[in-house]
Amino acid sequence: MASSQGPSLRELAVQALSSVEDGYDLLAPKFDHTAFRTPDDVLDATIDALRPLGPFGRGLDVCCGTGAGMRVLASVCQGSIIGVDFSTGMLQQARRAHPQADAQWVRADVRALPFGGAFDLVVSFGAFGHFLPAERPALFAEVYRALRPGGLFAFPLGTPSPMTSRWYWAMLGFDVAMRVRNAVWRPRFVMYYRTWPLDAVCNDLSASGFAVTSVPLTALGHRKNGSARYRLVLARRVGEC
Repeated sequence: MASSQGPSLRELAVQALSSVEDGYDLLAPKFDHTAFRTPDDVLDATIDALRPLGPFGRGLDVCCGTGAGMRVLASVCQGSIIGVDFSTGMLQQARRAHPQADAQWVRADVRALPFGGAFDLVVSFGAFGHFLPAERPALFAEVYRALRPGGLFAFPLGTPSPMTSRWYWAMLGFDVAMRVRNAVWRPRFVMYYRTWPLDAVCNDLSASGFAVTSVPLTALGHRKNGSARYRLVLARRVGEC
């Protein structure tokens, strides 16, 4: 819980015992008051890193949730911007929170996007823990298909915490608890923090046809070894339609 306006422990427990879709439908009205919403400083750092690479035309936020990441698209895109998510509740909340006339909201599974060669920029924030590593190739293939040739797929990833950090053990403990929960309870609730390491993600993006680089988001701070806490992955679609 991030504020008194956020969900109670009971509400979070009900969500955690639901499916991913039903859980987020339940959580949607209070989601922006939780620690699960992408922090504004991460969004601002992403805008600063993308701005020199633009301007872009049309933009897409995959797994947009309640729409926080649409501020990034609105800042760097000159064309229409679309948020896509499979939770009806999250999209309803996004429409209420972001009533801009130029923002569109589409309900769809991002593993079967209803777009082809339509976007110059695709972003995503804080959603990849809901996809198992084996699902990455299919997800990346859909994003590749949604981009125009030369289009960019961008998303921030946290760099690994050292074993001496409390965050390392907190995330490990959360992932272990979720694996136990999914082993004994149905429907599954897929949400893990440690299943998308930067090197493996970049390798899967490259295998999907992207030209991949990453840049440090230095405004978000550094670890004790001097590395940035976050990097922005930049995966560009190459080749022709």
